[in-house]
Amino acid sequence: MKKVIIIGGGVAGMSAAHELIERGFSVEVYEKHKKYVGGKARSVDVNFDQFPQSPPFPGEHGFRFFPGFYKHVIDTMSRIPFRRKDGSMGKVVDNLVPTHRMRMAQEGKKSIINIVSFPRSLDDLKTLINAMHSDTGLTGEEKHFFAEKVWQLMSSCMDRRSAEYEKISWWDYLEADRFSDTYRSLFVQGLTRTLVAANAKKASTKTGGDIFLQLIFNMTNPEIETDRVLNAPTNDAWLNPWIEYLTQKGVVYHHNCEALQLDSKDGNISGVQIRDHDKGESLVAKGDYYILATPVERAATLISEEIKQLDPNLQGVIDLSPSVAWMNGAQYYLTEKANIVDGHCIYSDSKWALTSISQLQFWQDYDISRLGDGSIHSVLSVDISDWDTPGHNGKPAKDCSHVEIKDEIWTQISKSLNVNGEHVIPDKVPELWYIDGDIKELKNQGPTREENEEPLLVNTVDSWKLRPDAATRIPNFFLASDYVRTYTDLATMEGANEAARRAVNGILDHMSSGSERCAIWNLHEPNVLRPFRDHDQKRFDEGLPYQVWIPWWLRIIQFIRGLFK
Repeated sequence: MKKVIIIGGGVAGMSAAHELIERGFSVEVYEKHKKYVGGKARSVDVNFDQFPQSPPFPGEHGFRFFPGFYKHVIDTMSRIPFRRKDGSMGKVVDNLVPTHRMRMAQEGKKSIINIVSFPRSLDDLKTLINAMHSDTGLTGEEKHFFAEKVWQLMSSCMDRRSAEYEKISWWDYLEADRFSDTYRSLFVQGLTRTLVAANAKKASTKTGGDIFLQLIFNMTNPEIETDRVLNAPTNDAWLNPWIEYLTQKGVVYHHNCEALQLDSKDGNISGVQIRDHDKGESLVAKGDYYILATPVERAATLISEEIKQLDPNLQGVIDLSPSVAWMNGAQYYLTEKANIVDGHCIYSDSKWALTSISQLQFWQDYDISRLGDGSIHSVLSVDISDWDTPGHNGKPAKDCSHVEIKDEIWTQISKSLNVNGEHVIPDKVPELWYIDGDIKELKNQGPTREENEEPLLVNTVDSWKLRPDAATRIPNFFLASDYVRTYTDLATMEGANEAARRAVNGILDHMSSGSERCAIWNLHEPNVLRPFRDHDQKRFDEGLPYQVWIPWWLRIIQFIRGLFK
């Protein structure tokens, strides 16, 4: 039985362990966190001093959402057993529930509420029509231009996206400097800052554009739920059942163990030096194969000069390591019900690029009354994606204390929700709140400043060339993290899971194993657009720029429509 050492126990590490243990490997995972599994995907226990006897309150590192185009993570979830409260058995994937609405909030303006999936009822259709006729503040020219640029993405060939759109920022592609603040907040920054924690001036159009198209394609498909969330805290609904399944299958999962150095011999990795913080000692973990499944900023510290000599392409990991941003969550525990919308709320022009979701409306079987003094009726999770722009208090989130962060978040969302006489949330900041534990206050070093122990990789312009494949030139060394080259091409749970599958397939290929390879899916592109992409492919191959093309059959349809105007 071949043994695989996995460094890092987040979604990538657990996904790799899952695929390996089901194929008969011996697997050991070394995870730095002393308590939780799942890395950035985890939820956390929150304790309050005023309720010392209470079970922990639910907190999230950052709320989860599972778009309809996710395939790799969903496939894994469909293979994790889950015992329901009634004792019957199901799968973790059964814990996904759809959202139905999205609220686009702007400071001092009436929110726009829209559906997130294909309309399935009269109420959905009415909501869609109302949203289409909402006063967004956008000019006709801005709407027309944005539609043209989206169509250009849809009808461009894959080679053009990789060669040209990878090298242009979302900001420049949408010509943000030409148009209004409203255009920039809704169309330019709304995608990058809010959903993928990226700066629109730095984010690659290929990455952001591809994901944006996937969401659009989902919304036009009646068979797909565009946005899904878990029906309980992440650990309860997913991660705890997952680690239970893996360990029962034989995976050995070591907590509080930090990788210090990769050792090499005869052109291979010969071991990993590990610091076991529980035992207060160092050890060397040895296996036949090694998978590095840590975040990029941590992986870069493990790529020594000696390792780079074995595979010079690993320099790309080091070059990528500064390309990280902060996207962390805060929770507010309200004594009032605050179902702001049946889904996510995007605060499109908020200073700190906020998004939120009211969790309990989706946690139907979660009994919050057993916590604290029983007075909590809402758990509002808020993600901050921009920690560098000053808020209404004049300070960026990085320069605020925890108390200042929770006050400023509430100020920003109140200014976007409590407008035109509508009172969606209380004016007063809730007494119970929590800032993600990865955000640490640095005190006694001058002004208070925050430090983030787990930032998020962002896909910057022209960074694909730096990203390594899962299989390295070192025969027994593989990479599984969201910076690896994948179809998903985005720092997400989906990207991490796909990278892990590619790493496992690399091991199987090296062994010339007869085991079935891990399934890998490309992003979906509708066949109806193929003629347009094929036409652009011909132009690209001839060295010609993109050009709008209308086939003859579409010209006939347009002509007939014109006769009846």
